[in-house]
Amino acid sequence: MMSDSATLRDTTRRHFFSQCGMGLGSVALASLMAERGLHAASAAAAAGPGVMKQSNVTPRAKNVIYLFMAGGPSQLELFDYKPKLVELNGQPIPQSYIEGKRFAFMGTSNGFKLLGTRREFQQRGQSGAWVSDMLPHMQGVVDDISIVTTCKTELFNHAPAKLFMNTGSGQFGRPSMGSWVTYGIGSESSDLPGFVVLQSGPRGPRGGAVLWGSGFLPTTYQGVPLRGTGEPILNLSTPAEYSAASQRRVIDTARELNLSHLVETGDDEIQTRINAYEMAWRMQSSAPELIDLRGESKATLDLYGVDPSQPSFARNCLLARRLVERGTRFVQLYHTSWDNHGGKGETLEDDFPKVVKDVDQACAALIRDLKSRGLLEETLVVWGGEFGRTPMGENRDKTGRNHHIDAFTMWFAGGGVKAGQTLGKTDELGFGVAEDPAHVHDLHATILHLLGLEHEKLTFKFQGRDFRLTDVHGQVLHKLLA
Repeated sequence: MMSDSATLRDTTRRHFFSQCGMGLGSVALASLMAERGLHAASAAAAAGPGVMKQSNVTPRAKNVIYLFMAGGPSQLELFDYKPKLVELNGQPIPQSYIEGKRFAFMGTSNGFKLLGTRREFQQRGQSGAWVSDMLPHMQGVVDDISIVTTCKTELFNHAPAKLFMNTGSGQFGRPSMGSWVTYGIGSESSDLPGFVVLQSGPRGPRGGAVLWGSGFLPTTYQGVPLRGTGEPILNLSTPAEYSAASQRRVIDTARELNLSHLVETGDDEIQTRINAYEMAWRMQSSAPELIDLRGESKATLDLYGVDPSQPSFARNCLLARRLVERGTRFVQLYHTSWDNHGGKGETLEDDFPKVVKDVDQACAALIRDLKSRGLLEETLVVWGGEFGRTPMGENRDKTGRNHHIDAFTMWFAGGGVKAGQTLGKTDELGFGVAEDPAHVHDLHATILHLLGLEHEKLTFKFQGRDFRLTDVHGQVLHKLLA
């Protein structure tokens, strides 16, 4: 039983919550939660500072724009030039390369025939980076990016490989990188989510929402999908028959009830619910303003290749720039249909050039636009898929390549990355890594490092153990850093 004084104290505090605005109410809530020993993340679960108050790493980047090419782009047609592979086109790959290896849609017997690229490669920029003729716009920004040709992963089927690239695990239930980042350092935006997801292409990525989920972290850190046209978020708008004042009264009443329940239970998810109501209220004006491109100049729209009336990857790249300008911490773009096995709709001859054209101009424009606005230095741009493609062709209707996990290409720009370099070296057939491997765990460790986060210290206790994005692995790729 509570004493009369304790009962009076709780009654007074609850009355205080009900009378305060969100600012003073939050201060009172934080004080009371600290007194009762509730989880520290609950009070900071909104868009404010994250849990990592101190770090030995100086942040180089403030925001991340992750351009995820869902399906596995062929590095051998884009960035990893292999003249020896062209020379040996049509010949069986030596057994030593494939001994003990597994492939998604191919057996393990010898007889796999090498497939040289039909694309033309040239060295571009002062850096002399090899880039194919499929990327005429990216050819012009090679001195602003760092190309990593030696990325490695562990899973060769799409959904688990996407999970692994996004969460550091092929199993469901782990937080995505965007969730870890916003949990660690929060967001600078009070009117938009700290982690936003934009999608383009004929369908969503295999794996779905778990790719940007918060796993066992509080759900306030999960990615929020934002639509590029129409209602930015479904069911966000207030019905016409309700006034803003009446909706505000409903939100205030719900907040008061939730605060009382939070004090009683200490449940992190109640704080998430409070934050969600408040964020939705603010986003009713901020989200429509975000996707309204009428304030962008014709020169900017032409730079990206944006048709304001049509959804596209280019439009999403422009929205990504607008999001980081407004303080969103982590923006992830998914563009699908990079799976090119050689069957219908998946050929290297006809279909691959189309999906490359979808992104080439917009990716280069994003780098140029960020740079011209002074945002590239503080914005880390990441490009890549869940894996690459094999140097061997796949026997289907037309030319294609299988999934490949031993060596594939990603590129990075801005945010403390050393520009104008090609990092790593693959063997003469482009099958494996010869120098400077970059495992997925290493890439995650490096991205966190650039944001001022120590990957070994960014942890969350769940089911009796401390989890982290890099699990028990990961080394910072110092050669990638400026």
